[in-house]
Amino acid sequence: MRLPEEYAKYLGLGAEIAGTLLVPIGIGYGVDRFFSTSPFGILIGSVVGIALFFSLVFRLSKQDRKEGRGD
Repeated sequence: MRLPEEYAKYLGLGAEIAGTLLVPIGIGYGVDRFFSTSPFGILIGSVVGIALFFSLVFRLSKQDRKEGRGD
């Protein structure tokens, strides 16, 4: 069964948001485990993930305004 195009779009957006947050935190966790620097790797990964998340939100907002969907 193929998902309708709009559902697939939002599923992709959700995966992009999750990846934006989870990948830097996961890398920070790995750095903490390898170098025994807990909790600094996770904290730095969290800050980077949040910054990337806000960057994504602003980019999507700008894209929606260009397409005429935003107010």
